[in-house]
Amino acid sequence: MAVLIYAESSDGKFKKVAFELASYASEVAAATGTSVTAVTVNASDVSELYNYGVHKVLQVSDSRLNDFNAKAYADVVVQAAKQESASVVVLSSTTDSLYLAPLVTVHLQAGFASNVVALPASYAPFQVKRTAFSNKAFSITEISQDVKVLSIAKNSFGLKANSVSGSAEAFAPTLHDGDFSVKIESIEAGNGKVSIADADIVVSGGRGLKGPENWGMLEDLATTLGAATACSKPVSDLGWRPHSEHVGQTGKPVATNLYIAVGISGAIQHIAGINSSKVKVVINSDPEAPFFKVADYGVVGDAFEILPKLNEKLKAFKANN
Repeated sequence: MAVLIYAESSDGKFKKVAFELASYASEVAAATGTSVTAVTVNASDVSELYNYGVHKVLQVSDSRLNDFNAKAYADVVVQAAKQESASVVVLSSTTDSLYLAPLVTVHLQAGFASNVVALPASYAPFQVKRTAFSNKAFSITEISQDVKVLSIAKNSFGLKANSVSGSAEAFAPTLHDGDFSVKIESIEAGNGKVSIADADIVVSGGRGLKGPENWGMLEDLATTLGAATACSKPVSDLGWRPHSEHVGQTGKPVATNLYIAVGISGAIQHIAGINSSKVKVVINSDPEAPFFKVADYGVVGDAFEILPKLNEKLKAFKANN
C-alpha cells in the first residue's frame, strides 16, 4: 500500500506543485501508516523529493513523453498506482493534471475529489474539504471507493520539509500507439521571469493601464516583488498581453499568497478565477469598482502615480532588510 503522487516537472526540473503534493501526501501516509511513492516523467535530479517525505521514486524516461499527452501520462500514473497498490493518488490542480484526473479516476475505478484544500477530515469514512461554487464556499466530500484520487488546490497546503531516506528505480510503463493519437503541434510558453503557475505573488493589470506601452511599471513592480505578471481577459483579447497571462475563470485560475490587481474593475469571471488567493490588493481610480468588495486591501487612486511610488518604497524596504 502507498500514497502515490505524480510529481510534475518541466525541462527536467520539478515544479513547485510537486513539492506541495509530496508535503500533503507525506502527512496522509503518516496518518494511514504507509509511505509515499512519486512517479516522475523525464525528470533529472529526483533527490529533491526526498526532502518532502517521498520514500520511493519511479522514474520514467521516454522521449515520446517530452511533451505532455493526457492519455499517455494517465497510463503512466495508472500503471504506477497499480504496481504500488496505491489507495490514494494525489494530483495537482495544474492544467495538465486537470486533464489527467478524470482519466486516472476512470481507469482505477476510483472516487475523485477536486479542489481539495486540507488534509482529510476523516479517514474512516474518508472525507475531504474542498472548495465549491467558484471558491465561494466549502464542502465536505466523502469517498467510499477503495482507491481515492485527490486533486489538491494550488497553494492550499504549502511546503513542509520532511527529509527521509529515499530511493529511485527505473519504471517502464507499457504505452500503446493509441496513447499518442493526439499530437502536439506547438507549445506557446510564457516569457515572464516567474511563471504564473509557480508564483506566490501575481501582479495583474487591466484596461485601466490604458495600453501595452504602460506595462513597464507593472513589470518593474513584479521584478521587485519576485512576482509573475498577469492580465484580465479584455487585455489579452486586445492583444496588449499574451493569452498565457490571462487569469480568471476563463483563463488561468490562480491561488497565490498575494494577488495585486491594477486597473481591473473586477468582473465576476475574473474574481471567480482568483478568489482562492490569500490576500487580494486592488488599485483602481474608480471607488465603485466591484473588485473592492472582495479586496483585503484597496487603494483608490491613479495607478500611474501609485505604482512608481509603491515600487520605490518596496525597493528601499528590501535594501534595508
